[in-house]
Amino acid sequence: MPLLEENTLLGNLSINVPVTIIGNGPSGICLSYLLSGYRPYMAPGAVHPNPVLHNKLEEGRHFSVVDQDLEYLSEGLEGRSSNPVALLFDTLLHPDADIRFDYPSVLQWKLEKHKNIPHLVLGKDPPGGAWHVMKGSMLTISLDSWMELPGLKLKDWTKSKWRNLMNDRATPEEIASYYKDYVKIMGLQKNFVSNTWVTSVSKCQQDQENVKDKMLKNIKKDVTTQQLPVTENGPAHTLWEVRGYQRIGDGSHVPFCLFTENVVLATGTYDLPAKLGIEGEDLPFVFHSISAFESAIKSCKVNQLSDPVVIVGAGLTAADAVLCAYHHKIPVIHTFRRNVTDPGLIFKQLPKKLYPEYHKVYRKMCKQSHTTMSHPNYTSFPESRIISFQPDMKCILQSVSGENIALNISMALVLIGTYPNLSFLKEHGKYLGTDPSKPISCKRNPIEVDPYTFECTNEASFFGMGPLIGDNFVRFLKGGALGITSCLVKRLKKKTQLISEIGNDKG
Repeated sequence: MPLLEENTLLGNLSINVPVTIIGNGPSGICLSYLLSGYRPYMAPGAVHPNPVLHNKLEEGRHFSVVDQDLEYLSEGLEGRSSNPVALLFDTLLHPDADIRFDYPSVLQWKLEKHKNIPHLVLGKDPPGGAWHVMKGSMLTISLDSWMELPGLKLKDWTKSKWRNLMNDRATPEEIASYYKDYVKIMGLQKNFVSNTWVTSVSKCQQDQENVKDKMLKNIKKDVTTQQLPVTENGPAHTLWEVRGYQRIGDGSHVPFCLFTENVVLATGTYDLPAKLGIEGEDLPFVFHSISAFESAIKSCKVNQLSDPVVIVGAGLTAADAVLCAYHHKIPVIHTFRRNVTDPGLIFKQLPKKLYPEYHKVYRKMCKQSHTTMSHPNYTSFPESRIISFQPDMKCILQSVSGENIALNISMALVLIGTYPNLSFLKEHGKYLGTDPSKPISCKRNPIEVDPYTFECTNEASFFGMGPLIGDNFVRFLKGGALGITSCLVKRLKKKTQLISEIGNDKG
């Protein structure tokens, strides 16, 4: 049974739900798919190219991967993620993906509706999350097949859209549309509530028995009794209270409050731009998103006759901005703190044949430096930093030699990364991080979780997945869905056994 009918307002209900997922991007969607009863089995006749893993899979052929020992299956696997379950799920979906791209998945998916665990997925945007706000026609960093979710090949979906596949990478708009359609095609839409902002998540302050009594009096729809049994002394786990509001058609906000046993953080890290923290960063010509640049181009606020646009950063978003400027012949000053030979630069990790446009930017960064002869439309300042922005449209830059240089600019784009907005958690979620004294950051301070269950190390019944725990690529964040589902299923079995034993003892 679905938790909600479509278009239901959360504010009209008092809900006690086993699992609440905050974030409706690919992480939340994939977890919803598994919680809804979709189970991966070893496909008949499938042979995994890793003989050790293949033998392990043969041992449990008649069991879904969810019900098996993930630590045992993932032992010894290596790859581009540091999480063993992410590597396991990736190699089951895309065997030898880093070597060859055409090896078929060894999994067969079955819908077992009786294994559904009721849940809600809350998000501000339509299903797909931040992909709906990634403007522009730039290609995704990953291959099409690495962006897809279980059970629906992206190329099969594109055939129904009459898209002419010119290469193996899609645009953000296409990926956002795919994720939105995926939810409908897989029958998950009744688990999703869009236009929803979470404002607080906290442990219920009352004792468990009082909370239970209150819920029993007020509840209109209780979905926990079938899936997560309660004992005579109240719920088996601490209950979490999730509060927020839902924005409806006329723009008004309808508040809601729900109780849940398990909270999954799947918000991604696209919410808040990282800032330099320097003088003048709040001036009206300084921006922190590439969409602002695209808008300025469309409104002719910047053009090929303008003073240069200064672009700060050495990541892919900054590279996208450079490419956008190049396409429109807009002059660019590109400043970044790293040396161009730094092995940590993302360009060093991208194959040239698959990502020619990014290597074009990298060549510019290396060869069109301010220390060499002048170059039309693009000049790089490696190992430099911005000192300040001035109201008279000047940027003060400190070069690698320590010299301060004043530059006339038309606008500034500070594209040095993003942070998640976890303001609904105490301490903005810092206590969940690897270093509790610092803000949560996918690169510098991810949420610390158990590598197999994805439960937060510092908070029971709290789970993290996706970029929040350092898995930035869709290819690997799907492992979080497998680990969390496996954990919850196994806990449910233990609860059911415990209730049965208590009943037998009383009998």
